[in-house]
Amino acid sequence: MTGSLTLIWPVVTAAFLASLVEAVEALTIVLAVATVRGWRPAGLGSLAGLAVLALIVVVLGPLLGHVPLRLLQFVIGVLLLLFGMRWLRKAILRSAGVIPLHDETLTFATETAELREQARRNEARLDWLATLTTFKAVLLEGLEVVFIVIALSAGHGMLLPASAGALAACLLVAGVGFIVHRPLARVPENTLKFAVGVMLSAFGVFWAGEGLGVAWPGEDLAIVAFAVMFLAVSGAAVVLARRPRAEVLS
Repeated sequence: MTGSLTLIWPVVTAAFLASLVEAVEALTIVLAVATVRGWRPAGLGSLAGLAVLALIVVVLGPLLGHVPLRLLQFVIGVLLLLFGMRWLRKAILRSAGVIPLHDETLTFATETAELREQARRNEARLDWLATLTTFKAVLLEGLEVVFIVIALSAGHGMLLPASAGALAACLLVAGVGFIVHRPLARVPENTLKFAVGVMLSAFGVFWAGEGLGVAWPGEDLAIVAFAVMFLAVSGAAVVLARRPRAEVLS
């Protein structure tokens, strides 16, 4: 089962989409810093954040191999399920209009205004503050990606495929951001979060069951069935969340 194509491609896709969302959010802050102080502090902070994240993956990935497989599968499954449900909850509420969609353009304007205010207060230290801002942005957004990469690969020998998916997404966002020099506001972020939430929840149920010794029908293909189930339930949740608002407006 380990290394089969039916598991590799869902792992790569989940890592890619999750990393795409987080990379877009980090890029917005990096671009704000570059706009105010230039690319040097923005680039230094970003590279430092990426180096720390890579170190975490290199150190923690192999250590998980020493944990009993069944225990590891159960714990990671539960964590992935909780993580996926958190993403799904926000995506459902945003799709239903209960909470506003994430606005990268607004975030960019806010970060730029804050950095310019810092420049007026303390010009001498701003390069260090700008570098620290991008470092924190890349590190904090990247930690979610690192968790997903490690969780998706734990106990299944999928560290390289998961890492490849995450790296591809980060390089794509970085390349587009460097070319256009503006936030990627047109990226359908909530749709991506919906997809990632569905996939992480499906993986979570599958691996938690494996940790408990459940023999899923169809083995790895059961992940697809769980994803369809979560997608259907989430779609129904969006409709139900919209209905009370529609009744109030009418």
